[in-house]
Amino acid sequence: MEMKKRISLELRNRNPAEVAELVVDNCRSSDGEVEGLTDDYTGLEILSMVNVGLSSLSKLPSLPKLRKLEVSDNTISGGLDALAEKCPSLTYLNLSGNKIKDLSTIEPLQNLKNLKSLDLYSCEVSALDDYREGVFELLPQLTYLDGFDEEDNEVPDSEAENDEDDEAGPPGDDDDEDDDEDEEGSEGDEVGLSYLMKEGIQDEEDDGDYVEEDEEDEEEEEDGVTITSWRLNCTLRPRFPGDSFYI
Repeated sequence: MEMKKRISLELRNRNPAEVAELVVDNCRSSDGEVEGLTDDYTGLEILSMVNVGLSSLSKLPSLPKLRKLEVSDNTISGGLDALAEKCPSLTYLNLSGNKIKDLSTIEPLQNLKNLKSLDLYSCEVSALDDYREGVFELLPQLTYLDGFDEEDNEVPDSEAENDEDDEAGPPGDDDDEDDDEDEEGSEGDEVGLSYLMKEGIQDEEDDGDYVEEDEEDEEEEEDGVTITSWRLNCTLRPRFPGDSFYI
């Protein structure tokens, strides 16, 4: 799918200024440049264009709030000068798997004063002698290179998950939902207990009625004749004296 069409689909009828994150991985750039992205995306903070056939970032529009840019697995070999001018708030840049061969190519990143993390995995430059020392010396504002700081300490999980937390929404939302579910569950338990207690009381009353009815099943004497009540819904009376009873 072409990059322009993919960006249009990802927009989903929203105003471009309202979009904070845009992921268009694995689509295609027709000329190796950024296509379909305009200056209207003023609120964009996260942009991912992995494996889209980019060879340059020179046509990247002005994105003043962009702080994370993923452009790994492309064929970018230069044109990084525009990043400082168009993305001044950038703190994370992933250029892994591109055609960057020497340190001079990333020298323009010196102007990204807020850049804290840079990834150059699988780039030819990473095979140079004293590669890490050279990058940290060239870009003193960096804290992490390829996921490790200058003393080879890995990026803490808390920092690596910051972006995921931002995407998940304000903290506490899930807790509130869990609390609501717990309250609903508690109410359900109370109703169930009350129902069972009520049923138990009703059963006891029914048992009492049954006993009383049994006690009523006693022998009665009528017209000088002893009969036994069988709880029939009829009255037994002799038709004539001496006759048998009928129902």
